[in-house]
Amino acid sequence: MDQTAAKQKHPKGLYVLFVTEMWERFSYYGMRALFVLYMAKALLFDKDLGSQIYGSYTGLVYLTPLIGGYVADRYWGNRKSIIIGGLLMAAGQFMMFLSGSMFHNIGTSSVFMFIGLGLLIFGNGFFKPNISTMVGQLYPPGDKRIDSAFTIFYMGINLGAFIAPLLCGYLGDTGDPADFKWGFLAACFGMILSVIMFIYLKNKYIVTPEGEQIGVLPNSARNNDNVVDELKVEFPKKFFLIWGGVAVLLFCLFMFGLNFSEIPGLVTDFIKKPLSYSHQFGGIDFDLIGSVIFSLAIAIPALIISDPSLTKIEKQRIAVIYIACFFVIFFWSAFEQAGASLTYFAEEQTERHLFGWQIPASYFQSVNAVAIVIFAPLFAILWTALGKRNMEPASPFKQAMGLFLLAMGYLLIAFGVKGLLPGVKVSMIWLLALYTIHTFGELCLSPIGLSMVNKLSPVRLASLLMGVYFLANATANKFAGTLSGLYPESVVPTEVVQKVNTDHKFTILKDNAKVKEYDGKTVYLSEMIDYSVIKDESEKKSVIITVEGASIVKAKSFVGFKIENLYQFFMIFVFMAGIASVILFVIASWMVKMMHGVR
Repeated sequence: MDQTAAKQKHPKGLYVLFVTEMWERFSYYGMRALFVLYMAKALLFDKDLGSQIYGSYTGLVYLTPLIGGYVADRYWGNRKSIIIGGLLMAAGQFMMFLSGSMFHNIGTSSVFMFIGLGLLIFGNGFFKPNISTMVGQLYPPGDKRIDSAFTIFYMGINLGAFIAPLLCGYLGDTGDPADFKWGFLAACFGMILSVIMFIYLKNKYIVTPEGEQIGVLPNSARNNDNVVDELKVEFPKKFFLIWGGVAVLLFCLFMFGLNFSEIPGLVTDFIKKPLSYSHQFGGIDFDLIGSVIFSLAIAIPALIISDPSLTKIEKQRIAVIYIACFFVIFFWSAFEQAGASLTYFAEEQTERHLFGWQIPASYFQSVNAVAIVIFAPLFAILWTALGKRNMEPASPFKQAMGLFLLAMGYLLIAFGVKGLLPGVKVSMIWLLALYTIHTFGELCLSPIGLSMVNKLSPVRLASLLMGVYFLANATANKFAGTLSGLYPESVVPTEVVQKVNTDHKFTILKDNAKVKEYDGKTVYLSEMIDYSVIKDESEKKSVIITVEGASIVKAKSFVGFKIENLYQFFMIFVFMAGIASVILFVIASWMVKMMHGVR
């Protein structure tokens, strides 16, 4: 009875990893809660630039786990990778503190910010995939507690994500740009604490059921029989050349498109300003970092599955991981609006007063995390109870449910803002409801995805395939930044002067009407005002409209759809996540067969 009871409990090592990851996520989400606000309020970046930088940063944060996973698999092992990654991230947060300390000098402050972002990106690459891999190694193969363990681990992630915006937001999001640095410094201390606790507790608790130390040796040098040679990952050089060439071709395609007559001019523009260069391909803007991420997202998974040592069953299981990763892109590109466009929405168009106190916009990023902390144990109990009755849905079905819930959250807020004019604020209930529904979707998809990768991966490729899973997150986060740039951005000047072609139809009406579609912009009127139309003698086909107290909304488009208001913006995510959910439901049974008994 005692042995049976012990098997039902989770090993203590899970809670060591829980606390280590909690403080690392405190560091990450504390900085993220302030990042776009810092760029907008302290560095005075506009929303398009801020969204581009945000998407590039969060995209690269999830790209570098490929490097960290490979290094851990072949050379360092999980433990060394985690410690080095944690120290790099602590240094990165300190660079952000220095950036915030000299925000008056935007040039110098920006340099420190980009150095800090670089350290955070590479540090996360070594930390993130390796700590997730170690969770699965605490349990024997086939243990039914693994899904529950990853859900508990995920609760630790979100406990840190809950505390971070509150503390870092309290210190940094005060309305005074000079205070952002204190929020970044708190994130630095959180990362240092994470590393210290891991170093102090790892030897005693992070062990296998047999008592062996986990994560000391590279993953390519371990298995239950200690047969090292059979676990080495050896890709023929020609495979690297083939898929490296494919990656280069894809990069050029994303960067310069298929219009060969324009390529010389585009290359010239890229050489002059590589960091600010962007090119529209398929209705989507691609910059340097986005092109790198999207091309690697195709080439690297292809390289891995071309490993000649893989068996047919291993290839099919890896294919399931890849299909899941594809749909993860749609989920996270919509979900990660929390750090950018939804933060803008909270700041500008959400009524945040409560009992005479204005809630900082950064605080709303804690809503999802506190909901995770509340509901994650319930989901863990649910999956365990269903598993005992052989009624638990397979992982692909759970992920389809997650996408469906994500679409429902955006559908709710889309109706909440329908007809909303710029400058008008809505109740915070709409944003709170969206985050709560998204939490249920996240609990269906994210911890289940981590568990799926762990269960389906060959041991010798465990960290590398976890890196591929995070590569899908990199693609999603970069895409999230692109989508966030579509957020309707209004400007409210005291006087608006627009030159328009007389062939365009326009009218000025009473009561919050608008002048429709001219010069790529829409003008909303807050009240009936005096205006004048003056003929321009030099250009008879144009006129000048002078409007006092008007608000201009920049017209934007996405794959042919025009976005002029928040309703249209949020509906993008409804259709994107909804369609992905339906497709995944349809193919889920086929994916389960390819898993060959793994649930």
